[in-house]
Amino acid sequence: MKNKSYAVIGLGQFGMTVALTLAEANCDVLAIDDKDDNVQDIAEKVSYAVKADVRDPGILESFGVQNVDVAVIAVAENMEASITATMQVKELGVPFVMAKAMNSLHGRILEKIGADKVIYPEHSMGIRVARNLLSSGFVDMFELSSDFSMAEFKIPREWIGKTLRELKVREKYNINLIGLKHGDKMNMNVAPDEVFPADCTVVAAGANSDLNKVSEN
Repeated sequence: MKNKSYAVIGLGQFGMTVALTLAEANCDVLAIDDKDDNVQDIAEKVSYAVKADVRDPGILESFGVQNVDVAVIAVAENMEASITATMQVKELGVPFVMAKAMNSLHGRILEKIGADKVIYPEHSMGIRVARNLLSSGFVDMFELSSDFSMAEFKIPREWIGKTLRELKVREKYNINLIGLKHGDKMNMNVAPDEVFPADCTVVAAGANSDLNKVSEN
């Protein structure tokens, strides 16, 4: 199955990170910004990078944005540009439009004009950092809802040298094992009889209360 194609509009820190991450995953990425420096910085790393003011009527259509699968509107600091870009890509028929918002009012406007998903990166990162501080046993944590998360934590001492079959993680700890991580390598297909090594971290999903209990061991 071929990778989806993306348009990332706005190359601030957030937009630049999204565009580069998608490009590193071998996705087709069209990157658009109104600053020469940002376009030049990313030009050799994405499929196509152009300088443009997204407030100009018809500008996105001229670059073929209507042909992408997903558009990411990352120009939240300029509300006029954010709203105009969102309206244009929706009118062009882009199947999925994700837009970054500065605040709840901005977010409600983006939703009303058709954004399929509105995100608040600073707010989400603040929650993630706070939860990591509160849950000192976690290496990293991603909130799925107010009560459930996916977390990475150092393997509990009593798990070392045992297998998934022996541990009965779901039955005993009420969490779902996603995988084992060794350095940068992630094993998401842990065999029932695979022995858990001492030098790994565990990635699991479940209720925050259950994850906290396991990570504290």
